[in-house]
Amino acid sequence: MHTNSSLIKPEFTLDIIQLLPDHVANQIAAGEVIQRPASAVKEMLENALDAGGSEIKLFVKDAGKTLLKVVDNGCGMSETDVRMCFERHATSKIKSADDLFEIQTMGFRGEAMASIAAIAHVEVNTKLTSNELGTHIIIEGSEIKTHEDCATANGTSIKVKNLFYNVPARRNFLKSDKVEMRHLTEVFTRVSLANPNVKMQLFHNNNEIFHLPISNFRQRIVNIIGGKKNENLVPVEEETTVVKIDGFVGKPEAAKRTRGEQYFFVNGRFIKSNYLNHAVSKAFEELIPHNYFPSYFINLDIDPKLIDINIHPTKTEIKFEDEQAIYAIIRACVKRSLGAYNIAPTLDFSQELSFDLGYKQDKQTTIKEPTIKIDSSYNPFENKRENQPKQTEVKAEEKWETPSFEKDFVPEVENTDLQQIGNHFIAVPNENGLLLVHQRRAHKRILFEYFTKVLNSNKGQSQQLLFPKGIELNKSEIGIITDMTNELNKVGFNFEVKENHISINGIPPECQEENLQFVIEDLIEQHKNSEDLLTEQQNTLAVSLATSLAINEVKKLSSEEMIGLKNELLKCETPSVCPSGKRTMINIKTADLEKYF
Repeated sequence: MHTNSSLIKPEFTLDIIQLLPDHVANQIAAGEVIQRPASAVKEMLENALDAGGSEIKLFVKDAGKTLLKVVDNGCGMSETDVRMCFERHATSKIKSADDLFEIQTMGFRGEAMASIAAIAHVEVNTKLTSNELGTHIIIEGSEIKTHEDCATANGTSIKVKNLFYNVPARRNFLKSDKVEMRHLTEVFTRVSLANPNVKMQLFHNNNEIFHLPISNFRQRIVNIIGGKKNENLVPVEEETTVVKIDGFVGKPEAAKRTRGEQYFFVNGRFIKSNYLNHAVSKAFEELIPHNYFPSYFINLDIDPKLIDINIHPTKTEIKFEDEQAIYAIIRACVKRSLGAYNIAPTLDFSQELSFDLGYKQDKQTTIKEPTIKIDSSYNPFENKRENQPKQTEVKAEEKWETPSFEKDFVPEVENTDLQQIGNHFIAVPNENGLLLVHQRRAHKRILFEYFTKVLNSNKGQSQQLLFPKGIELNKSEIGIITDMTNELNKVGFNFEVKENHISINGIPPECQEENLQFVIEDLIEQHKNSEDLLTEQQNTLAVSLATSLAINEVKKLSSEEMIGLKNELLKCETPSVCPSGKRTMINIKTADLEKYF
């Protein structure tokens, strides 16, 4: 080992390596295990599950910064165990190194509670079912302040107050309550989906956010994601010598712009795996549009000896012994289910397995045979009728108009020699050579500056819809839209937030009604980890709207559209780059062209 020679005086040798005090070691470990309130919630909920609790309640105040409280009706702890659980590497889950390869519990390292106690005020009430009295303990910064008997219910109640009170740098690093609560809710969702056999409740600032009774897996998905989700769930099931698979995937038509509804569970533990996610995506290939994401809720039951969970502090990443085989099985299983769901549609779990006529029918009423209306005067060989639409008409969804910053703006008609290259670039000849414009990036720059001005001036226009447009969202997505309400209103969106959807009454003139679902989902995806500062949120929204509403990478444009796009781009304050910093145009000089000849 090399040491810093500057720390050692030349006259004598000084021993400088020493063991860290326990409270310092615990704070260092806490930096890896507990990154935010959601991290503490994950560890506490998993401990409650390992204790065998059938009812778990989570109470949160100020997104966990002030209070996190988990109450379970599990086995509880003895007077000795309640002290030992806060010691580093003290665990009841494993006893030897061989046990690491047969992990059946959620926790096993013995680091979580010690890490939490090092950076918060912790209060525990716990009681074994067989005992009359329980134990009450208070710990502050790894130091036990109180340890006494108490009267309490069976199970365990753990309060974590003032998280990171003694690590101000980490506390300042936390985001706004809205963002932290979003992370916390996602952790609760993951644990709840993996354990439908446990009743779970979430309260935030005394308001009940989730009330999830014991149910089957399908019912738990619907209770969390939303009632209309049920009709879009396709069951997947497969059993091999390598892995047993069961769960659900969403129908292709239910694919969304957001990645939120994608969950893998291995032996009841939520995991992240880009590799396995790719297997599901490949099964949906050619069934959903580009940049859309399928939803899936898939359980993998696999021999613990064939996986390694102990590779990441949060245990959300695991290693498979035969990852390629599992990839192939998942892809084939999902593909087969998608091919069969039209033949065997899924039934609502709340309905009886009986034939459903689709409408109310009196017992005495006889069912009439349906008749087919035929136009006997129709002759396919006759000339087209006058009232038929002409083929030259352009569909509404194919139109695109550049936003006008000035109402009296007139395109420069004299520049009629513009050419589109590959429906991707616009070539503009000039005196010095050739100007190449990237059409999508140029449109993004135009829209970004437009929406930036609107947000700063609060003068956004709203185009009222003839009929309100409803867009179904889950609770997490509803929360994101609610956070952005003020900014969305400024740019022209007028909507009402319901329990599981939003009802849109007005939209900005630059937005088309038929693209509304795409735009809203795209905004949600881009704002999932947005900051809470107003200026940053407005900037993020302007970027998101520009990205969502900009024309496609490859799109045929008319001469008028190309001229308008070029002229509007040159009016921008920063026309040379799009909001993400990529070039919108390149000027190729005539001298440079000569090099190719």
